Amino acid sequence: MPLNANTLPALATLLAKLDPHAALVDRHVWLIDLLQWVRGDSRSATAAVARLEQFMVAVEAQPAVHIRLQAWWRTLLQTIDVTPLLADFGFAPRTAFISELTERIRVKLLPGTPETTDAAELFSLLMPSRFDAQWLTLLNEVQINRLTALLTEHSDTDEWGWQHSLLDALTYCTAHIRATGFSPELRLRMSDAEKRARPFHALPTDVEELRRIFFNPQRHAHELQDAVARYRERMEVCRRAINSIYAHLDEHGVSVGMVFRLRQLRARFLRVRELLDCLLSPKPAAAAVKQLARMALVAEDRKSIRALIAANSTLLAAKMAERSAETGAHYITRTRADYRDMLGKALGGGGITAFTTALKFAIVAFGLSAFWTGISASLMYAASFVVIQLLHFTLATKQPAMTAPVMAVKLKELDNSEAIDAFVDEVTHLVRSQSASVLGNVLMVVPAVVLINWLIVLISGHRMISHTEAQHVLHNLSLLGPTLLWAGFTGGLLFVASLLAGWAENWFVLNRLESAMRYNPRITAALGSARADRWASFVRDNISGLASNVALGFMLGMIPPITDFLGLQLDVRHVTLSAGQLAAAGASLGLDVWRLPAFWWCVAAIPLIGLFNLGVSFFCAFRLAAQAHSVTSTDRKRIRAAIWLRLRQRPGSFFTAG
Repeated sequence: MPLNANTLPALATLLAKLDPHAALVDRHVWLIDLLQWVRGDSRSATAAVARLEQFMVAVEAQPAVHIRLQAWWRTLLQTIDVTPLLADFGFAPRTAFISELTERIRVKLLPGTPETTDAAELFSLLMPSRFDAQWLTLLNEVQINRLTALLTEHSDTDEWGWQHSLLDALTYCTAHIRATGFSPELRLRMSDAEKRARPFHALPTDVEELRRIFFNPQRHAHELQDAVARYRERMEVCRRAINSIYAHLDEHGVSVGMVFRLRQLRARFLRVRELLDCLLSPKPAAAAVKQLARMALVAEDRKSIRALIAANSTLLAAKMAERSAETGAHYITRTRADYRDMLGKALGGGGITAFTTALKFAIVAFGLSAFWTGISASLMYAASFVVIQLLHFTLATKQPAMTAPVMAVKLKELDNSEAIDAFVDEVTHLVRSQSASVLGNVLMVVPAVVLINWLIVLISGHRMISHTEAQHVLHNLSLLGPTLLWAGFTGGLLFVASLLAGWAENWFVLNRLESAMRYNPRITAALGSARADRWASFVRDNISGLASNVALGFMLGMIPPITDFLGLQLDVRHVTLSAGQLAAAGASLGLDVWRLPAFWWCVAAIPLIGLFNLGVSFFCAFRLAAQAHSVTSTDRKRIRAAIWLRLRQRPGSFFTAG
């Protein structure tokens, strides 16, 4: 945090403290104090440059101070190594996302010390904010040359080893790129043509040849140009090889760790380009200041945990969204036949959910503890949802989180008015599909629950639930309570379930489990080749749905008891399950229920529960997919305007099949 201007030490005091023979920590503290004095209150970069000018004038006017400053500068360069700062600052010490996340948390929580010979650690204390990059950028060539003359005795020579440090940094970065390019995780995903070109093999030779020619006093200009051209071309070939990996992620899967490696490697290529430009600059002092300004920006970015997570999760989110989109495409109806088929599947899902409702009340009737009731309900929900999946029925609220990525992918194709109209047509198809699913679920679950209640009465003489439990259901589902809040929360759970579905499928592909199940000798010996092949295909086709259904079942069953234990008291409201519970309550109370206002408040809540389930789930999934596919805010506005226009002109198209 910048100091108040009144608390800054005076320039005369700073110059008096300048001592090249002081202890290491004292020399570094002096430099930190000087830069803090230059920054001032960090409000004006121009004012900071003016203060630096004031410092240079003061040193030039005092020859003794000038001599001490040059001696101090020589001592500084002898005690710290600039090469690691140039080559490795801003990069993770290990190519792992978790280690970098841990390091950034450590940097945020623990203070740094100036008692160090690590140039990168010292630089973080010297240039702690973006403001430093601003005032460094404003320095003109005259000021930079004056500052160089103040620090070195012979400003026209590479007295402080800047060019050697740059080439050492290039060598370090080249070695790191080569090692990462050889890693099996990345080589597996490179295109065959790039692997056959063996681009990473000759990197050490190229950089060493560049070093030899650069420091050869008898070199010809064209020799250096040729060496630089070869090195640049080699780096470009390596960069293309790395870029070819992105085309194979669908086939091989993607992980956060691999995405982190790819992003680090792309940043390494950029750092090599910067270092090479700096090395070849005809104005080395100006190039050095420009490079330090860039490092100041890196220092600020390196502290951000949010930026790290956002940058390294984007590609993973995109792949998860695309895998959800593959499933979601099956949930959109476009013709009358598709609409009738969806309605039939929804009726089947409603019938299964009626049995789910009855089993839930049976579990509650056992009177188990809250934890075991939650476990039992979770297993029952998960089994019920899996049965719906395996019978190819539909549970309405599972659709939005799967269909949203489909819509987001299509947003990338909006380049003319016809594409927008086609997208709006897709929206109408989606809304019709959701309406058919909710309608089919509710129309079937209500009579099915009443029928199950009648059979229970016929067999046992008791209703599915008692009058007291029925009154409790009416109280819980009433529109006058927090029902809609819980419905929105349930929509969020549906979105989380879809994320887990995409993650599970990506994990399945990443670990090549389909191939393992199909060809592993132990599995084929136990099942036979034909059966192993069928099981591998079945799991590949259903892993996403199975993960989603099991996850949703356990979230619906376990979140209420866990949050009650923690004192949060969160609850869930699922439209089909709520409709089934209301039907059970009505069957228990008999015809008198029609005269109860509480019943009608619950009836009014059912369509709104469905709306909140669908709306929140779709919104979350759509936002994630849109961000993953870099859909612009301008395209979103165009779409909203087109949808409102269609709604005004042809509202029926959103609810009836053409």
